[in-house]
Amino acid sequence: MKAYERLLKYVKVYTTSDDDSQTHPTTMRQFDLAHLLVEEMKELGLQDVRVDDKCYVYGYIPATEGYEDKASIGLIAHMDTSPDACGENVNPQIIEDYDGKDITLKGSGDVISIKKFPHLLGLKGRTLITSDGTTLLGADDKSGIAEIMTVCERILSENIPHGKICIGFTPDEEVGQGADFFDVENFGADFAYTVDGSAEGEIEYENFYAADATFEIKGLSVHPGYSKDTMINALLVAFEINGMLPSGETPRDTESYEGFYHLSDFAGEISSAKMKYIIRDHDETLFEAKKATLKHIEKLINIKYGEGTVKLTIEDSYKNMIEQIKPCFHLVENAKQAIEKLGITPITTPIRGGTDGARLSYMGLPCPNLGTGGYAYHGQYEHISVEGMDTCVQIVLEILNIYANTNVDLK
Repeated sequence: MKAYERLLKYVKVYTTSDDDSQTHPTTMRQFDLAHLLVEEMKELGLQDVRVDDKCYVYGYIPATEGYEDKASIGLIAHMDTSPDACGENVNPQIIEDYDGKDITLKGSGDVISIKKFPHLLGLKGRTLITSDGTTLLGADDKSGIAEIMTVCERILSENIPHGKICIGFTPDEEVGQGADFFDVENFGADFAYTVDGSAEGEIEYENFYAADATFEIKGLSVHPGYSKDTMINALLVAFEINGMLPSGETPRDTESYEGFYHLSDFAGEISSAKMKYIIRDHDETLFEAKKATLKHIEKLINIKYGEGTVKLTIEDSYKNMIEQIKPCFHLVENAKQAIEKLGITPITTPIRGGTDGARLSYMGLPCPNLGTGGYAYHGQYEHISVEGMDTCVQIVLEILNIYANTNVDLK
């Protein structure tokens, strides 16, 4: 089975996670895909296949006889889709021999335009897959799952020599909880790759330092006609807080290694309000400075309006994986070698976000990220090419071949 055929099957399964949920997984529907994958992995011939009570799927392919001393490589992808857009009743749209022009999505009438997505010109002649525009597609990261499963099928059906290959599929990556209960110790891999990036040939091994910040604002509501020097309008305090942040440090105004403050949620009335931000930076010093700025704002507002007017809570989410990748940089070098062997120029870019691999790297499993061939994730404009997925499968197979023929210091 081709990788894209698996993708078309997987996107039909509703697996959106929920960042307001207190359960693990955050949505029980993720088990639907987990159980489907377990059965498919067993049919392919993987061993010790299982899904645990937190919805983590595991299995492995034993090393070929004579290759038991080679590094054990893990391949990881996530099952959930982003809560930023509807992930239910996905209706994939297949565009054969794409003409390089704007794409109209049949369900919504929305247009994936060349102006907004100029990389489309490089996909001319390929077969593209989109949603119908009423939902996201779910290629993030069901394309990664499809590619990993196709790699497993190829390894087993073609008797390709290999070291031990460990497979893991996680829930809740999109809400920052994908690594929370990952069983690194029993996973069995020395090193791993998440398959959760964008264009084929992409290798990511630097990501943001990340934190969530919440301002809880306590206002004082009195009759507006008699509120001189008394009323504290929580909504206006919220605007004041946001106005104290650097106006150019938002997601819209930053790129590459530049960090940002992102107001992700705001609700309230005169007597109370809540603002949620995510804070990101690739540089740890600048990241800590951003947190210090928020704390300083909290201090100034409480001095101005009275202690207790504002309460700030900051929770760190994940760290930049680069510090954990440096000691085993062969992960990056071998991936580059594999990509170049296929005649592709490797793309090394910092992740302007996070993956399970960022946290797994700090849990003792060094884990850079590979592209899947998809674009415009987290919304109705998401798209991927059949040919890009095929290439990603070949890249992973070549990486495994390199490790099967290389001795790596496992200390």
